[in-house]
Amino acid sequence: MANGYGAITDAPTSRRYSEPLPGGRVAAYADDGESRGRGWLAFAGIMIMIAATLNVIYGVAAISSSHFYAVNAHFILSDLNSWGWVVMLFGVAQFGVALGILVRAGWARWAGVLVAGGNAIIQLVFLPAAPFLALTVFAVDLLVIYGLVAYSGPRSQAEAARVR
Repeated sequence: MANGYGAITDAPTSRRYSEPLPGGRVAAYADDGESRGRGWLAFAGIMIMIAATLNVIYGVAAISSSHFYAVNAHFILSDLNSWGWVVMLFGVAQFGVALGILVRAGWARWAGVLVAGGNAIIQLVFLPAAPFLALTVFAVDLLVIYGLVAYSGPRSQAEAARVR
């Protein structure tokens, strides 16, 4: 649909397409900043949700004294049972934050940074019990933090004007 300024707007995708240029060429569309970083936010929400699910499962495994974890692992603070409760409760909080990120709640972005950072620290504590798993989840937490901080929301009007 024409907006009166020589551009055609595709309302469902919020993209602006330029009118055809002389010679039949068409200029590339300009994004209004609304969709900037949607993939990273979806990635962060989904990964926090997966981490939450795994943390609840790992917490239950640690609480129930199953043979999932390494034998005779020594922790800096407390024991495996106590850390199991911490991880399980933290997983429940992570799940709520992940849902907030996926529905784009304003508070959820920074809460996501906090829970991803907290999960990274918890994974370093769990390093003696499951080293490769802890390092893998730690690396994913760093990517989640990057996605939430670098691509957090729409551009400001001044930044969007500079891009055009």
